[in-house]
This record gives sequence, C-alpha cells and structure tokens, in this order.
Amino acid sequence: MHRTSDSRDAARALAAGHLAALPTETVYGLGARADDPRAVARMYAAKGRPADHPVIVHVRDAQAAWAWAADVPDYARALADEHWPGPLTLVLVRSGRAGDNITGGQGTVGVRVPSHPLMRATLDALAELTGDAAIGVAAPSANRFGRVSPTTADHVVEELGEVLDETDVVLDGGGSEVGVESTIVDCTGPAPVILRPGAVTALQVEQVTGLTRAERSDVRAPGTLATHYAPSATVEILTAAQVADEHDPTTRTGLLALADVPTPLNIVRLCAPETAEDYAQVLYAALREADDLELTRVLVVPPDDAGIGAAVCDRIRRAAAR
Repeated sequence: MHRTSDSRDAARALAAGHLAALPTETVYGLGARADDPRAVARMYAAKGRPADHPVIVHVRDAQAAWAWAADVPDYARALADEHWPGPLTLVLVRSGRAGDNITGGQGTVGVRVPSHPLMRATLDALAELTGDAAIGVAAPSANRFGRVSPTTADHVVEELGEVLDETDVVLDGGGSEVGVESTIVDCTGPAPVILRPGAVTALQVEQVTGLTRAERSDVRAPGTLATHYAPSATVEILTAAQVADEHDPTTRTGLLALADVPTPLNIVRLCAPETAEDYAQVLYAALREADDLELTRVLVVPPDDAGIGAAVCDRIRRAAAR
C-alpha cells in the first residue's frame, strides 16, 4: 500500500485496475474503476460488502454522470446544476455502462460529482489516462462493511491496511469537510425520494425541484440498512437529562453530545461540537476514538433533526441499532 498526496498516483493505480482510497468532502471512499469487474470485485471483498448492495459511481462532471444513465428527468438536472460538485448522489435509470456488479442487480445507478479538489484531480487524471471523459470510480466508504466510515487517511489505514496490497494507494487529502455520507435522492419517479439524508437537506431538494418529495421507494441504496456505522462499543441514545443521571463507575463509558450538555463523573467526553455541522464533522472520529479507548458504552445525545442534523440523527440511530 502506497500512501501519497499526489492525485496522479491514485489515478495511475485506478487505471491499472488497482484500488485507491480517496478523499471526498463527505468521507473517504475505497475506489475501483467502475468499468473493471475484477477491480470492483476486489473492492467488495476488501470491505466484506454483500454483492447485492449497490455502490455509488463518482464522475468528474454532470455530462459524465448522464453517460451512466438512460433517463435523466428535468428535476434531476436541476439538482445537479445546484448541488454538483457536492455531497449529493442521484439515483437514475441505468445505461449500458452500469453493470450488475455496481448496481446490486437493480435497474438503477447512483452517480455523484464530488467537490474535494484531490478527488476531482484524480478523476480528471483518470479520464486523461483512459481516454474516457465519462470514466467512473465506484467508491463506497473505505471501511469494513457496517463499520464506522473514515474521515481521515489514518482511519483508512487503521481500517483497511491489512487488506490493501503494495499496488494499492491511499490518497491523503486531510480531514473530510462534511463528515457524513452524501444525500441520496431517487430520481426515477415523477418526484424525488430521499433515500439517505446528508448535507443537502430535504428542504433544499424541494426548493430546487419545485416538487414535494415522495416518501416511498423500492430502490436499495448504500448506507440504508437498519444497522450501520457502528463501533464495537454499544451506542445508546439518551436525552441530556438521562445522561445527567448516569453515575455507573463500573463501565467504561463515553459521551457524545453538543457542548452545552454537561459531562457526568466517570464518563469520558469524546467531543463537544457547538453546532449540528460540527457534530457531523466529528461524529465518526468520536465513535472511532471510543473503540481506541476500549470503551464499552457510548452515550449519545443527538442534535435537533433540522438541516444536516437529520443526517447526524440517521447515522446515530443506525449505529445504535446494533
């Protein structure tokens, strides 16, 4: 495994069919050429990801994204115009480019144009190397399936260092700016359906499209299983008042809550974010720290579920479901 900050190293590895852990503004992804079945199979094996669980294809621009789709409704184009590059994934009816190995056997594909400069440089270099302007990188989060997503290159190495080989690359782009995965919007029907909340909020989707979002979809999407994003420690969702009553000195317990929630005695404060945006940025690092400290319990007081707080609450619920 080669760790680097040079996007050309990552592009060369991907072009040759190897894996590259890549920084995005959301979390780090484990990337493989989306048109290379062998590379995609290696990526699934490295993560321990079920074969029927789809992955998101990352591309350099909207024109490249539309090459992976057979149909793009006007409201999907409006969302792309407003929020790409950025933390938004659009699920569309797939074109012949998208194989069963990245779609989980569905007739749809998720595409995203990320905004992280090193990720964008990697996609540009990969397009140049392959001569394919619409080349895509399949890149789910760079962690073992169901575990906590990485937001730094160090997290990737800790999580996957044992399964990456000397031909693979970890591209170090610093800490992730957003900290939780992209919003996923199903754009295969007459109105959008949010499959996974993220930094692009439900209100923003409705404002851009002029449509009231629908509530149901049969599309499977990444990160939507009941149990996900879970550390080894048990995650318990409590109110601030319930946390104040916690005084058990016999368990190794941590606390994740906004800064205005006091920390009881015998409990380790994992972080103290001031806002929901801060909470999203530090959530996964805090859950990883709980495991590093060998805590057995993590008490979590979620933020309000407005704006990106909805995504934070979603990830906390899934972590606690284990």
